[in-house]
Amino acid sequence: MVASQALLAELGRRLRQARLEGGYTVSDLARRAGLSRRHVAEAEAGRANLSIVKLAQLADALDVPLAWICDLRHAQRHERVALVGLRGAGKTTVGRRLALDLEVPFIELDERVEQLAGLSLAEIFDLHGEQTYRRFEAEALEMVLASGSRSIIAAGGSIVTSEATYSRLRGACRSVWLRADPSDHLERVLSQGDGRPMAGRPRAIDELKSILEQRGPLYGMCDTHIETSGRNTVDVTQEIVAWLRAAS
Repeated sequence: MVASQALLAELGRRLRQARLEGGYTVSDLARRAGLSRRHVAEAEAGRANLSIVKLAQLADALDVPLAWICDLRHAQRHERVALVGLRGAGKTTVGRRLALDLEVPFIELDERVEQLAGLSLAEIFDLHGEQTYRRFEAEALEMVLASGSRSIIAAGGSIVTSEATYSRLRGACRSVWLRADPSDHLERVLSQGDGRPMAGRPRAIDELKSILEQRGPLYGMCDTHIETSGRNTVDVTQEIVAWLRAAS
């Protein structure tokens, strides 16, 4: 579904909701608004690109504010999915599979940060510090959101510690916290050839548990939580798809 279709579908949903809440039939609403029954039916089905004048007529007939009918931000939010969680939760693996199933682009937000900065993440932190990384992260997110309404976004694990950026992400996307056991986080990262979590840290697992405990309430602000430990990518992806369809 392209962006315009999603907007029309959300418009139709709002019109139908207001009509049913008002106790009107399609014919009743058409008569009250001075429109044809077919026009109203097409609008509710998401197939009519209504002018602002006709929308105002419908709003008046339904006794609802025109601004409420025209508030279609929810439609675009449904079209974006943000995967949140600590490194090793499965965001990249699940995200690529989910994007393939839904036929939408997959975006690693940290990759966009690196492209924007012209530096690797390690270089950003080493040369400029966390504050600069946060600035690039916020800017990269805005660029991603402006580039289109349909995408799967894998956010950096620490995005939850940046209140404004995390709030922006959740407001613009359907958000999913991918959860995993601490041991699985480490095992998955190590299997990717990344030894940083263990290098010089004999108590890495304890540190990881502490981070998860601290960030748990923040990750918990996502729209839904999906467990990835002991599960394959297909099952996790299917659960997310089922949740998206049920919530649409």
